[in-house]
Amino acid sequence: MDHGMGDMGHGMAPMGDMGQGMGDMGGAGMGDMHMTFFWGKNAQILFSGWPGNRGGMYALALIVVFVLAVLLEWFNHGRVISPRWSRVVAGLALTAMHALRVGLAYVVMLAVMSFNVGVLIAVILGHAVGFLLFYSSVFKRPPPPANEEFKGYLPPMACSC
Repeated sequence: MDHGMGDMGHGMAPMGDMGQGMGDMGGAGMGDMHMTFFWGKNAQILFSGWPGNRGGMYALALIVVFVLAVLLEWFNHGRVISPRWSRVVAGLALTAMHALRVGLAYVVMLAVMSFNVGVLIAVILGHAVGFLLFYSSVFKRPPPPANEEFKGYLPPMACSC
């Protein structure tokens, strides 16, 4: 039923044709990209064509993502500013570290957005190992909150948005 409006030159495609040809967008389309979680070595993580369809490259990609997550935890919990530094130097160093931390957090987020379950597990394990190494009381005791004893608290989540 056209309600007397006719076609009016809108040229809309029928609903059945929508979404066709998404792979023809010069590499910018949805092509082989998954929009739900999947398991397999044929993934595209961070860069076009990486890691490809070889198992060894996929394992390398998982190791890289794991190390990035560990490094992110180091940025979140590591202490590298010396009290002897001037306020300006310490402020510039903290600003640079913050910029690196935010950039690294976005790279890890984009890796997880590949929707590959192996990447998700590598990131979770990387965060867990990084937390264990750089914050938990296994290797060093974190300072207790002001006027409280240590009660096994988790540090506040750092928002990288």
